[in-house]
Amino acid sequence: MDIFERCYAPSMKDEARSRGIYPYFHALESRQDTEVIMEGKRRIMLGSNNYLGLTTCPEVIEAGVKALEKLGSGCSGSRFLNGTLSMHLELERELSDFLGTEDAMTFSTGFQSNLGIISAIARLGDYILCDKENHASIYDACRLSYARTYTYKHGDMEDLERQLAILSQKNGGILIVTDGVFSMSGDIAKLPDICRLARQYGARVMVDDAHGLGVLGEGGRGTAHYFGLEKEVDIYMGTFSKSLASLGGYMASKSAVVDYVKHVSRPFIFSASIPPASCACALAALRHLRAHPELPKRLSELSNRLRSDLTQRGVRIISSNTPVVPIYTYETIETLEAAKEIYDRGVYLNPALPPATPEHEALLRTSLMATHTEALVDEAAEIIASVINERVNKK
Repeated sequence: MDIFERCYAPSMKDEARSRGIYPYFHALESRQDTEVIMEGKRRIMLGSNNYLGLTTCPEVIEAGVKALEKLGSGCSGSRFLNGTLSMHLELERELSDFLGTEDAMTFSTGFQSNLGIISAIARLGDYILCDKENHASIYDACRLSYARTYTYKHGDMEDLERQLAILSQKNGGILIVTDGVFSMSGDIAKLPDICRLARQYGARVMVDDAHGLGVLGEGGRGTAHYFGLEKEVDIYMGTFSKSLASLGGYMASKSAVVDYVKHVSRPFIFSASIPPASCACALAALRHLRAHPELPKRLSELSNRLRSDLTQRGVRIISSNTPVVPIYTYETIETLEAAKEIYDRGVYLNPALPPATPEHEALLRTSLMATHTEALVDEAAEIIASVINERVNKK
């Protein structure tokens, strides 16, 4: 068999293209903002993870420009060798202080952060317990780790405890890994129960807070702070590409744990470090968040407004306390058709399709920014509801 044979096999992407409902790679021609120009037309942006709207913040942009001028376009090496800037260390100190941990370290992307942390911490002979709806980067990290990985049903604490009871009788360490806020559904991990079970069965807890930082907890400190469990979580992971309006990722934990990962994590050791401009933007965004703790509250208010607007118009959504507002559209083709019409009417959002969702439970994923206005939220809700009621609810 030619290894390229699968590249030419018919697939859903080909059917979507033939129907004119292919939803990916729309070209953005303006800044990542609440309103954008995409493929020559104004669209309300409800498909971004720019939760605090800081990609257009003047302080963040200025910090990136100054770093580019002073430090150049890249580091040309890994953190392990020539690629550590004093700014990297500054960002790590301020992150650990913000999260209330002993130390922190940065990675070049969020995806790489999970690869680097989990593959270093969980080794051959260990066990990982992974929520079924965790991010793809967690699943890939589990494969890289050589530990035995077991999934538990999404948010099912009985299933988690059943598996913990079995694994705790074996040799080897146990790591429970969960998203803090699940990216597709927007629901929040049952962290109090997870931490309780971890204590009971001698496991460690890692939270991927990519969608929790800047969103939940006091001043946007994340899921653990939302529940008052900041001392119970062993490893925090997060990204700079969402609330912090840049690129990169981080780990925060005990100093000894961070130092260990720095010296054994292959994705950390063998990758070039975060470029100066990206590092400076993340640092400036973090400082802006600390100076404006009202931003997560504003984000929550707008998210609740969109939920209310949609439900009042008869649209069925997954309810949560986060800026992710998913809309049930059920079948793949109907979802793509609805997404295309909503896009044509001036709102950009993201279709979530199997296998990212269960079969017959496809979604349109919308997400808010703290910089949206009430008028934009209401306009978008009216467009979305009109299409959903015409295309989905009538069937």
